[in-house]
Amino acid sequence: MAENEKKATERRTRHRLQGTLGKIKEKVHEITGGRDDEPEEKEKSNLILLGVIAVGIAILTTGVSVLIYHKSGDIYLDRSRPGFLPDEEEIQSEPEREEYDFSDSGEINKEILDEYLEHYMEELNGLDEYTEPFSDKPLSDESLGI
Repeated sequence: MAENEKKATERRTRHRLQGTLGKIKEKVHEITGGRDDEPEEKEKSNLILLGVIAVGIAILTTGVSVLIYHKSGDIYLDRSRPGFLPDEEEIQSEPEREEYDFSDSGEINKEILDEYLEHYMEELNGLDEYTEPFSDKPLSDESLGI
């Protein structure tokens, strides 16, 4: 019996909710004048318009920033670009010292080891030039050969 009463109560509640929902739909129909499809179309057109405006603003601001980047001359300072064009007054200097590559294959004899140690000592003595190794002097333009 308790189950029958529970089912009957559920049916009555469902019936009342459907009736209330029907009344709300009628009111909406009255207020909109029967134009149910129009708000969805307007919302779609507003969304499309918003997307077009957003893309337009993005293109405009990107164009302005690239124009400023080019006009200010910073485009020529960007060395990460493959088409980097150096300034006319930039000096191209050759390295002052000769690079030494120790062969990773071949014979090892006293002459080769002496040659290697000679080059090694040159590099080691070059490090003694830095009196303050943790300052910014080792990264200066002079020490880097720029």
